[in-house]
Amino acid sequence: MIDRRRPDRPPRPPMAKRMQRGAYLLPSLFTVANMLLGFYAVVCALRGMELLAMPDPALVEAGIRLFRRAALLVFVAAIVDTFDGLIARVTGTESEFGKEYDSLADVITFGAVPGLLTWLWGLRELHRDAWLLSAFFMICTATRLARFNVQHKVVDKRWFVGLPTPAAAGTICSLLFYAPDREWKSWMIGLVAVSLLLVGLLMVSTFRYRSVKGFDPRKRVSYRVAVPIAALLLVIYYQPYAFFLILAVAYTLSGPLLWLWGQFRGRGRSQPDQPPEIRVEPIEPPPPDDDLPPYRR
Repeated sequence: MIDRRRPDRPPRPPMAKRMQRGAYLLPSLFTVANMLLGFYAVVCALRGMELLAMPDPALVEAGIRLFRRAALLVFVAAIVDTFDGLIARVTGTESEFGKEYDSLADVITFGAVPGLLTWLWGLRELHRDAWLLSAFFMICTATRLARFNVQHKVVDKRWFVGLPTPAAAGTICSLLFYAPDREWKSWMIGLVAVSLLLVGLLMVSTFRYRSVKGFDPRKRVSYRVAVPIAALLLVIYYQPYAFFLILAVAYTLSGPLLWLWGQFRGRGRSQPDQPPEIRVEPIEPPPPDDDLPPYRR
């Protein structure tokens, strides 16, 4: 019988090492899914733009659904984006390549895609140079991610410095998800243009935003949290399309509001009372007694 084994071939690594090498690919697969969702969102927006220009109301309604789908895909990409970092930390497969690869994917999905969606939705009708607002949003996204890669080892992990890019993209897409029909309100185009500018500035600002990484599920939660949760459930029931808008706007404004609250508390806080000054008088020696003999003085 002929031995088909090659004696010069190096032995295969054990199963544990092979599984560890495969584990490094798992976070990258989520990053690839992040980019695919962003790309497919642009495809849906292109189809929706064509249908919104049709005179048939049924086709216009189909275009509205496509724009809502495109905005929803960005929300799903934001959820997927949290899993690649979580899986990398759990499996111990964090690497510089994964960090840079994730940042490049975020520039596409959370920077270029929201800018393109707003331009295709109707921002191009505002002015011929309105594409600069979309480009400004993308540049702010890239700047925010570059700063995060440099400062992630020196900042408190409980807080983000500047608005996170998935939240910024969610804020812009929540407007399109709530009112994808350009004829819904004439001022929606202006609102989207201003939102691109303000949200982009918040990304590169130094306002602090609460991070999900600092949330401890074992910690007791106050009963006051039930009030906003009940309010969100009512919004979902009566206005389901406004749910993402309210949630995104609330988180976007939380950074400046926390900063204002800190300034207000810092100015309103009175100076601590100083303890009364204690003066110690020097003790003078008693006068000499002339009645005592010299050796007793």
